[in-house]
Amino acid sequence: MALIVHKYGGTSMGSTERIRNVAKRVAKWAHGGHQMVVVPSAMSGETNRLLALAGELTPATTTVEVLRELDMIAATGEQVSVGLLAIALMAEGLDAVSYTGWQVPIQTDSAYTKARIQNIDDKRVRADLAAGKVVIITGFQGIDEHGHVTTLGRGGSDTSAVAVAAAMKADECLIFTDVDGVYTTDPRIVPEARRLRSVSFEEMLEMASLGSKVLQIRSVEFAGKYRVPLRVLSSFTPWDIPIDEEAASGTLITYEEDEKMEQAIVSGIAFSRDEAKIAVLGVPDRPGIAYTVLGAVADANIDVDVIVQNVSHEGRTDFSFTVHRNDFSRAMDLLESKVVGAIGASGLVGDPKICKVSIVGIGMRSHAGVASKMFRTLSEEGINIQMITTSEIKTSVVIDEKYMELAVRALHKAFDLELPTT
Repeated sequence: MALIVHKYGGTSMGSTERIRNVAKRVAKWAHGGHQMVVVPSAMSGETNRLLALAGELTPATTTVEVLRELDMIAATGEQVSVGLLAIALMAEGLDAVSYTGWQVPIQTDSAYTKARIQNIDDKRVRADLAAGKVVIITGFQGIDEHGHVTTLGRGGSDTSAVAVAAAMKADECLIFTDVDGVYTTDPRIVPEARRLRSVSFEEMLEMASLGSKVLQIRSVEFAGKYRVPLRVLSSFTPWDIPIDEEAASGTLITYEEDEKMEQAIVSGIAFSRDEAKIAVLGVPDRPGIAYTVLGAVADANIDVDVIVQNVSHEGRTDFSFTVHRNDFSRAMDLLESKVVGAIGASGLVGDPKICKVSIVGIGMRSHAGVASKMFRTLSEEGINIQMITTSEIKTSVVIDEKYMELAVRALHKAFDLELPTT
């Protein structure tokens, strides 16, 4: 008997009919002799609806107290989902029970809207499984040390599912979504994009951090750290296909880089539209200046990505970095009011209409000239590169947003990603 965790996204839970299909699929696995834990998202569009209501009342300056209430509001979407799924499973003849994150409990820190999981107490869940029950747990949420409800950020149900699987040492975690696996890039932009049979945790971590929407980055971090076998597959296949066939479908995310892995130099093209660039101009070039600029941003819980400091000229330099577009206005206001004048910078400029395009592949470690091929391809398309960042297995460029799709298509073709691997 295996312990299996299923996670279902909002689209999979988008209507009562789809919830019935989820219940039938879970029941199939339960009748196959497996212990089942299910982590569903809120119904499609529900979290956006709830936060939009709050947005009509939220003051311009979002305080910690307001963020706490936003978590209280957003967490209710998943609570509805688990209750509905439990009822649907009962209709399938199964004994089922649903829990919110705080009932398990899933312990987090107190960073409202962006909380991180610290611990999961699995005693209650294990007792229910031993009693033959299917356990359904809300994704996306937990509880902090003060008893306040917290949420994990958008896409947090993926993280919840993988964290539960890690805590319970599950045999496998299956992420059911509206796509049938991980592709070389978004098929909506490149119709020739190819589904990968397997991808390493390192590659998936880079893809998730660089804009791939298949999995939330923290779920991949959890899976890699605790070596949770993870598979991404579609919830829109017929629910009654054989378990063995379903268990081998989609894309396997693995830490085993053996001969079975797809050994392409570049495995995929990731991109993100949700980027904005900020440049602090004429910054005094002295030790500690980077901390002075970025420390204030970090203290405001704003994540910084690509960072570039220009060559110093007459004791001054320009300091540029990217943030998520949702944080752009807040970061600009913060820098204007607290940093620019304090450090004697000459100015502040920002551009919310940029994007990031990246090539990713573990094969890049052993092949020279991959980055130069990327740069040449973009040059031939007349695309100007504004910023560059690299790691062992990825190269990312910041470009004008209007060139994003052209860049993705050109790079996908240049690296022959439409061709099947041998």
